[in-house]
Amino acid sequence: MNLALIGPSGVGKGTHAAALCQRFNLSHVATGDLFRHHLKTRSALGILARRYMEQGELVPDEVVDAMIEEWCEQHPAAQGILFDGFPRTAYQARFLDALLARYNLSFDAVIYLRVADEEIVRRLSGRLICRQCQAPWHRTLHPPKVAGRCDLCGGELYQRADDTPALISTRLRVFHRTTGPLLEYFADQRRLAVIDGSGTTADVGARLAGFVAAVAQGTARFTTREEAAPVIAAEQIAQLPAHLARASLDLVLLGGPGSGKGTQAEKLCAELKLPHIATGDLFRENLKNNTELGRLARTYMDRGELVPDDVTEAMVEERLARPDTHVGFVLDGFPRTLPQAAALMDMAARLNRRLSGVLYINVSDEAIVSRLSGRLICRQCQAPYHLQFKPPHKPGVCDGCGGELYQRADDNPNTVRARLVTFHGQTEPLIDYYRRAGLLHEIDGEGALADISARCLKAVRTFAPKA
Repeated sequence: MNLALIGPSGVGKGTHAAALCQRFNLSHVATGDLFRHHLKTRSALGILARRYMEQGELVPDEVVDAMIEEWCEQHPAAQGILFDGFPRTAYQARFLDALLARYNLSFDAVIYLRVADEEIVRRLSGRLICRQCQAPWHRTLHPPKVAGRCDLCGGELYQRADDTPALISTRLRVFHRTTGPLLEYFADQRRLAVIDGSGTTADVGARLAGFVAAVAQGTARFTTREEAAPVIAAEQIAQLPAHLARASLDLVLLGGPGSGKGTQAEKLCAELKLPHIATGDLFRENLKNNTELGRLARTYMDRGELVPDDVTEAMVEERLARPDTHVGFVLDGFPRTLPQAAALMDMAARLNRRLSGVLYINVSDEAIVSRLSGRLICRQCQAPYHLQFKPPHKPGVCDGCGGELYQRADDNPNTVRARLVTFHGQTEPLIDYYRRAGLLHEIDGEGALADISARCLKAVRTFAPKA
C-alpha cells in the first residue's frame, strides 16, 4: 500500500503521517526532511542543491525528484510508503506514478487533508519551530512544557519569518492554484480522498486511519470529481481586456535549458529598448541587496528548504511594477508551470497590464545537450559563454568583467537530459496553454545566432506593431 498525504502547511501532515506509519507499518518519506538530509550529509544531490543555493538560484524540481527516486531505490518493496507533502504538482504526480511502476508498485491513493484557510492562518500565526530538530509546536494549541524550549531535544523554539497572516494568506493562494490540477488528476483516476482535517488531533487521526484501513481492505470510497469540485476549483485568471490595459510591449520568453533564451532576450531588449527581467538575476539581486524578499528567501535557504513559489512570484511582481518597465519588458525564466502562468496573468491584471506575446524558442534535445556540455559561466557577472559557439577572447576569462569562467556541475550530458525531462513535463502544457490563448509564437532556435535573432524580432513586430 503506497499513499500520499498532502495539504497546505499547518494542516498537521507531519503529526498524522507519523501516526499512520506506525499503525500501518508504512515507511514515512517527507520531502523537507529528505532535502535537509542530503544537504547535511553532503551527498552528491545535496552538493548539487547547495551549489544552486550558493549561486543564488532556485533549486530545480528535478533535484528533488532525484532525491525521491534515490529513496525509492533504497526502499524495501515489501513495506508500503507514505509520501508526506509529495507530490505537489500534477507533473510530480505523473513522475511518481512512473517511478513506482518501474518497481512494479502501485500508487493507491492521495489523501488531501482539508482545513479552512481561516483556521490555517490561526494555526500558523502561533506556530513555533525547534531550531535543532525542526519539531513543530504552537503557543496555544500545542505548547511546550517549558516556554521557548523543545520538549524533545531542548532546542530553542522560534517563529518563522513567513508565519504572519499576510504571508500565510499569500502562500495559501499559491498552494490552491498549484494543487487544483493535482487534485483533478487524482480525482479523474478515482484515487483522491478529501478528508476533513478540522477538529481534535484524535478525531482527524481516526478519520485518516479509517480511510487507510479501507484502502488496505479494498473497500475505500474515493472522492468523486463532482464532490471534489469546490476543492479543485483553482483560480482562473484571464487577461485584462485590451482597452483597459496599459499600452506596453510585455513579452515572455520560453525555452528549454540552453535554448538561448537569455541571449535572445538581451538582443531583443537592446533593439526594443526594454528591460530584461531574468528570474535568476532577480533572485540574486534580492539576496545580494538584502531586501525584505531576499531576507525571506534566505530564511528558507538557511533552513535547508526550497524557496516557495509565492516568494518568487512576489519578486517578479515587484520588478514588473518598477518605472523602467512602463513601456514593456522581456521576461525570461518565468513562468515555468501552469500555476505560475496563472500567477503572471493575475499580477499583470493588478498592474493594469496584459501580455503582448510569448516567444517559444524551440531547440531539439540533442542540440541542447551539445550546447550545455560546452557552456561556461562567469563566476562574477554570470555571463554565458560556449567553448564552440561563443568562446571568450581569452580562455577561462570573461570578456566583460575579467571574472573566472567555469562549467556548472549540472552541465553534463546525463544531468542535462534529466533536466530536459522535467522541462517537457512541466513546460509543454504551458506552451499549449499560451498557444490556445493566441499568444504563442514558436521560433526555430537552431542555426546561426543572427538568424535566430532575426526570427525573434520579426515575430515580435508581427504581433506588436508598436514595437
